[in-house]
Parts: sequence; structure tokens; C-alpha cells
Amino acid sequence: MSENPIGPIVDTTPRPLPARVKLRGRYVELEPLHVRHAAELWRAARTGDPKADASWTYMGYGPFPTEEAMGKFVADFASTHDPMAWAIRPVATGVVTGWLTLMEIQPKNAAIELGNIWFGPEMQRTRAATEAMFLLLKLAADDLGYRRLVWKCNALNAPSKRAADRLGFTYEGRHRAHLIVKGRLRETDWYSIVDHEWPVCRDAMLAWLDPSNFGPDGTALKGMAELRAAL
Repeated sequence: MSENPIGPIVDTTPRPLPARVKLRGRYVELEPLHVRHAAELWRAARTGDPKADASWTYMGYGPFPTEEAMGKFVADFASTHDPMAWAIRPVATGVVTGWLTLMEIQPKNAAIELGNIWFGPEMQRTRAATEAMFLLLKLAADDLGYRRLVWKCNALNAPSKRAADRLGFTYEGRHRAHLIVKGRLRETDWYSIVDHEWPVCRDAMLAWLDPSNFGPDGTALKGMAELRAAL
């Protein structure tokens, strides 16, 4: 038998593919993306507002010049199985104001990525935004049994990198000269949460989302890093 080091034996059962199902939380509902969401998403995008248009800076698409253009994109995006997209409907407003996906789905490797995250301006930095991400991570890890949860982003995308750190993802490294996006060179930073790390990350997210963690003005009393450290 070879004396070369090898990895541990793991469960090789392929994980299930995600299904197009509605997911409900305390602050948000996730609905499988459909072309019927396009009108709400167009309004949420506030195209022409410079601050709103900035939400597309690091996406591979957008902003869209017309409602028709966004509608065509949404119709196509909603038809793919990888990435598989959900529209985000905050309970507080009842209006779809973003989307996110599970993508790079590898059932045989038990690896899956949370990506293509676009939040309209009204949903950024809200409890609904955090819960939307949590619901898909929980679906992947707890319900479907994926071992590796992936986050990757443009290496220049500071808000996305902060979000990965906040949620408990571990930085893995940078793919240099990785992609060309919108005619520009992109380097990509990679992050992950693996199976033995997930329970602490999950419980910290749940604790952060609990209404008792928010003061009268809506400000969180404890951050996720503090909550993870206490677990």
C-alpha cells in the first residue's frame, strides 16, 4: 500500500439537487424566480439612479436599460437549473427586491455555491437580506447535506468580502487573472464554510436574526463574529 498521504474517507453519496421550492423565514420569503417577478424587480432596480446602478458594479450583468431588457434577462435566468435562482420578497414590504442563487452545484463532491446575489437598494443591509442568504445556506447544508459551501467574488468587491467574513466563511485564496467580466479583467477571491464549521455559523446567524438581538431603533446588539465566538 502506498505510504503517500491521502485524504480521509468520506460519505460519497451524491447530494440531492436543489428543488424549485418556496422558502419562508421570519423576515423574508424566497420564491423560485419567474418572469412574473420582472416588473417588481425593475422597480426595485431604480435604473438611472447612480447609487442604485452601483449595485450592479460587480455583477456579470446589469444594469438594464429598459424594463423589457430586464424582463428578457429574468425570463432566461429563471429557466436555468445551475444557477438556480430565487426572488427575494421581504415580509415587511411584500415586494420582490432582489434575487440570489445556488450555483456551481456538484452533487458528487457535495459542494455548492451561494452566488449571483443582487439586492435592490431598499433591501441592502437589512435583516431580510441576511435571512435570504441564511435560508439558502441552510437548505444546502442541513436539508441537502452539502459538505462544502462556497462564496466567491471579485477581489475588488469589498462589500462582498465583508459579507463573507461576517457570515463566517473562511478565506481560501485568490484566482489571479481569472475572468473577463464586462470587458475588464477580474481576479476572484474564494471563501468556504465546510461541514464541521457550519453548525457554529448557522447558530450565530440564527442568534443574530432573533428579534431579541435588536434594539428599539432596529440596530443589532451583537454582531455575528461576537455571536460565533460565544458558541
